[in-house]
Amino acid sequence: MKISPGKHSSRQTVRTGVQQHFDTMSRRRFCATLPLLGVISGARHSALAQLVTGVSKLAPQTRGTQSKLELDSSSNKLIDVFEWASRQSMAYAFDCGDPVGPWYEAVEPGREGFCIRDTCHQSVGAHALGLARFTRNMLHRFAENVSDSRDWCSYWEIDRYNRPAPVDYKNDAEFWYNLPANFDLVDCCYRMYVWSGDRTYIEDPVFLNLYDRTVKGYVERWGLDVDHIMQRPRLLNVRGIYDPTKKFVRARGIPGYNEGDHTYLVGLDVLETQRAAYLAYAHIQQARQNAEAADLYLRKAKAVQQLLQTRWWNKAQGCFSARLEPDHTLIGCGARREDAGGSLIWRSDVIADPSDLVVPTDQDAVVERLLDLSHARLEYPEVPFTRIGNIVTRILGLTLEYRSPLLSTTEGGWVEMTVVTMSGLGANIAWAEIRNLPVRDSVIALRHEGRQRTILTNQSGPALIWRPVFEGEHNTIVLNDRPVKTTTAVDANGKPLSFVRVAVGAGDSVEARLNL
Repeated sequence: MKISPGKHSSRQTVRTGVQQHFDTMSRRRFCATLPLLGVISGARHSALAQLVTGVSKLAPQTRGTQSKLELDSSSNKLIDVFEWASRQSMAYAFDCGDPVGPWYEAVEPGREGFCIRDTCHQSVGAHALGLARFTRNMLHRFAENVSDSRDWCSYWEIDRYNRPAPVDYKNDAEFWYNLPANFDLVDCCYRMYVWSGDRTYIEDPVFLNLYDRTVKGYVERWGLDVDHIMQRPRLLNVRGIYDPTKKFVRARGIPGYNEGDHTYLVGLDVLETQRAAYLAYAHIQQARQNAEAADLYLRKAKAVQQLLQTRWWNKAQGCFSARLEPDHTLIGCGARREDAGGSLIWRSDVIADPSDLVVPTDQDAVVERLLDLSHARLEYPEVPFTRIGNIVTRILGLTLEYRSPLLSTTEGGWVEMTVVTMSGLGANIAWAEIRNLPVRDSVIALRHEGRQRTILTNQSGPALIWRPVFEGEHNTIVLNDRPVKTTTAVDANGKPLSFVRVAVGAGDSVEARLNL
């Protein structure tokens, strides 16, 4: 059944014009121009979308890397930020015969390369923009370089010439590496499998080797198993005589993404990513029909979770401790994700159950932060890519739910992937719609009108299963004018949720709304 998007729809086309480059402008001066350009004020004809910074030494590509992703909204500011982020991200994407293959910048601008952390962080935005092939190639480059001689680390950063970036690597004994990296890679590969359905992630021997080496040899070499991690020293696997004058002596195995403190023993993010990697590994084994290995690593993930909840949780401050100090005491407060409370979800774009969702206490404040670019490093590739990812997963509230294929014989109506939506527009955005979003073999459009009406359109591809979620307890949700009894659950913080399950066929649109 076809559903009209409503009388408020008015397609906003991406504005064209002279792209202004700010190679020589200081960041302070650039940010000072934002109010004049409408970035902060949200003026209807903001020039933000036309500002593509020319930081990379490579000329931005204009052929073969155009995104089809579109967004329309009642919010001028949302449109402007989306259009700028889309253009800027695509200006960092290259498919021009470089030895490394198709890639996008995911490191300090101008370095012509990509590092593990930023690649993983940018991957959802890149997928939404149609760069799944680029991400797979970049992740594969990291995977193929895990090595026994580097204690199962890969290269932290790879450049366009398919080399370890000279700034971070001298030889296998001397290089830069943050220990959450391997865990982040495993988790990212799993999430990209869920988003793309690309079986390369679960069948290619190179990827499988990365997963196996990470959860086994890497954990052992770096003293990261739950029985030893709280007693591990700061430095491990030092080659030869310790020489503090060497460039990478304290950087070969940094126990967290905090690179400024050279004394702490373990950062919270090591354990958070380790848990995510164990869960990812278990889900990959489920997809490979390996129940025994899946169960083992679900238990290992649970053991990491218990360690965090019993030892790292600071009840007085309501947060997890930030790091383990040299005297083996836990101090600080880990970065608080908005309203996440005690949730340990590392990345929220792929979930296992609706209870993994988090309803923010102040959604308007979340949206305001995501759309505020006044303090952002606009020239840094991570900024535009993650803005696209956040618009899709947090403002449009679209996540994917993975279900183990091992449940297919016992769970009626089983599917591996379900599209889950819950509006994140808040009270200040009347409506928003995103189109041409790739989800596995389908391309979809999603429209929210406030928090009470949602339309999902399967623009092309096979039928998919959709779970529209609404905040609060509701007996029914109206699907295409037919009330349907809901299922209820609570989010990660105990807030009530109501949802239904519906199939959306190729070319069809389904409306879900509250019966108020």
